[in-house]
Amino acid sequence: MQQRRYLYFTAFVSGLVSLGVELAASRLLAPHFGDSHLVWAAIISLILLYLTAGYFLGGRWADRSPRPATLYSLAAWAAFLVGVIPFVARPVLVLAAQGFADYNVALLAGPFVAVLLLFSVPVTLMGCVSPFVIRLLMEEVEGAGGVAGRTYAISTAGSLLGTLLPVFVLIPLVGTRNTFVVFALLLLAVALIGLFRSAPKRALLYLAMPAVVVILALLLRGQPIKQQEGAIYETESSYNYIQVVERNGWRYLYLNEGQGIHSVYRPDQRRVGGTWDYFLAAPFFNPPPFAPDRIHSLAMIGLAAGTIPKEYTAFFGPIPIDGAEIDAEIVRVGREYFAMDEPNLNIVVTDGRAFLDRSACTYTVVGIDAYRLPYIPWHLTTVEFFQSVRDHLSTDGVVVVNVGRTPGDDRLVETIAATLAAVFPSVHAMDVPASFNTIVVATVQPTAPENLLVNRALLSDPTLQQIVDEAWATLRPVGSGGLVLTDDRAPVEMLTHAIVVGYVFR
Repeated sequence: MQQRRYLYFTAFVSGLVSLGVELAASRLLAPHFGDSHLVWAAIISLILLYLTAGYFLGGRWADRSPRPATLYSLAAWAAFLVGVIPFVARPVLVLAAQGFADYNVALLAGPFVAVLLLFSVPVTLMGCVSPFVIRLLMEEVEGAGGVAGRTYAISTAGSLLGTLLPVFVLIPLVGTRNTFVVFALLLLAVALIGLFRSAPKRALLYLAMPAVVVILALLLRGQPIKQQEGAIYETESSYNYIQVVERNGWRYLYLNEGQGIHSVYRPDQRRVGGTWDYFLAAPFFNPPPFAPDRIHSLAMIGLAAGTIPKEYTAFFGPIPIDGAEIDAEIVRVGREYFAMDEPNLNIVVTDGRAFLDRSACTYTVVGIDAYRLPYIPWHLTTVEFFQSVRDHLSTDGVVVVNVGRTPGDDRLVETIAATLAAVFPSVHAMDVPASFNTIVVATVQPTAPENLLVNRALLSDPTLQQIVDEAWATLRPVGSGGLVLTDDRAPVEMLTHAIVVGYVFR
């Protein structure tokens, strides 16, 4: 009876580790390849392929060698290989950073495939465990169905726990590399105990495996996940790999693969340039006369480290600002490294749409900076969402959205503009120079682009005048005929994948 229970326990732990490794694999790749649906699709499909191969091979292997020692030996090898994956993958992943910098397809695809191949042997071996356990538990053919059902039910229960542990416990507490180490040591402990029961001499030889894994973890402790010039801090959250970089007195917030700067800060600068400045120009699309003192409040969805609220406070005074950011760790980093401590800023750690649904406030400006190719939260792109935004705007309110694009491909911009036009009477667009960004502005009142020039004459701040001049110079016509997104149909992922893949291959 004790042997049977331990076999079931082995199936449970194997299921836990196999799903845990899948979740950890996505975090291992995210700092170098991002966390898009393309990456997830590749991980899930290959993990399923490896498990399928393991189920097939495990059944045949168990028939040829139906001994507990064989089962625990293969489990030990699976665990050992899981433990060394992050350390073996490291030099391969270094090539990926260069590939992203140069948009070199070979340097992007090569390391991606190489790292995923590292999972082939350990995941295939873990796939062997359940059919092997079933074979060892089989005593009578009449009980085969019950044995198989219990084994797969127990293994699936382990998989359920394996999906929760990495996201909510291990990765936030010990990081991605040590998550692999924890899973490896857990499965190794199960395998070694089983070996000591069934083949003590072989178990002594396998004691070197946990020692190697622990030594690698200790030797490489403290090494950065991803090297970048000027990096002063990095961490992992439940949502992102977060990195703070300092160059020439400026601090930059990078997330995941680091191809977009999500926040920027320098203590002696009111304006930071680029995309963030264009958010300041948005209210002046209103019918003139519209002076800065008519800007009474701001809601920021996609707060990051607070660059836009900091600029709004610097130019328009301590107006009430609500900032919604889903990642609490980014908020902590913003406070510690980006001086996100304005007394007029109220930070709400939640999803942007949930924030609006619960808010009873009315705003002059709602800013949305939660779109970064290929990370487009579809539920923040639909008619229903923008209707909720409009419901929270004053009669002279505006919504301003940062939308990603690639040279020669404005499909996403046109789609967001068309969706906004289904809710708002006027939509305007500004292409930010030397970037992959277009700022799209929609107004509650009917407005004309020329309003910018008229309201510019009312500004007394020369820096704000300069920002509005730059916004005017980058105005472009908004294309018509874009797809209108709804909660029922919002194929944003298909659109962004086509844009990104098309750009890379061009």
